[in-house]
Amino acid sequence: MVTTQDRTKSTYCAYIERHAVDTKRQIRIVNLDPAAEYFAYQPVVDIRDLIEVKDVMQDKLLNLGPNGALLYCMEYLLGHMDWLHEQLGEDLDGDYYLFDCPGQIELYTHLNLMKTLARTLETWSFRICGIYTIDAHFLTDSTKFIAGAMSALGAMVNLEIPHVSILTKMDLMSKKDKKRLHSYLEPDSESILMSEVETKWNSKFLKLTAAVGKVLDNYGLVRFYPLDMRRSKDMESLVLMIDIIMGVSEDADVKTQDFDAEEMEAEDNIS
Repeated sequence: MVTTQDRTKSTYCAYIERHAVDTKRQIRIVNLDPAAEYFAYQPVVDIRDLIEVKDVMQDKLLNLGPNGALLYCMEYLLGHMDWLHEQLGEDLDGDYYLFDCPGQIELYTHLNLMKTLARTLETWSFRICGIYTIDAHFLTDSTKFIAGAMSALGAMVNLEIPHVSILTKMDLMSKKDKKRLHSYLEPDSESILMSEVETKWNSKFLKLTAAVGKVLDNYGLVRFYPLDMRRSKDMESLVLMIDIIMGVSEDADVKTQDFDAEEMEAEDNIS
């Protein structure tokens, strides 16, 4: 589970848990965020039983702030992976485990901590798929969207694992933004920047933004999946996609669902 928004990832985990109950699937959630204060799901393993950010921050010898304390906690976890293995137990044949990880982006784009964690899980016979969530409000600003897409690309390249990038909070999008959604699902920086309103800031930095966007285009790896967590079809399609990526349902037929803005608007009106 890869994300930059703590609230988004916790909400995602909670909805996945509800979806698992509705579809009678066995999905176990593991909290690996030592700074978490509240989440609307019941984890089978909680890193806070091992170490917490607030306890590290209170250690006067360490003298660490929130970010430093979180990094310390993750390094501590990697030094005590036997604890995690013991907590997970020997019976690891559940449908799948969802690891709710910290929301500090540098863990995924700059450091090797999460890559090491993923490699260790693979030695325990886990099939890994990273989930990167980005709020749909990024669609209202093309330069902000490119920055978010670059973060997703950075996490994908650094972690070196199968990756799904998700646009969340689709229910909060305006009708106008929903209609221009297609251009953002498979980002083309040139077409996205063409819609940018001319401002004093843009006239100065638009060339720099375009150059950064070309890096995104050259890799061609980032594709976003629009997710409205209230829609059961969206949840089913996402879970199936992850199953196929991990090879869990190799014999299953691939079901593709085109995003239909009018259909979503109709469901919004009903709700």
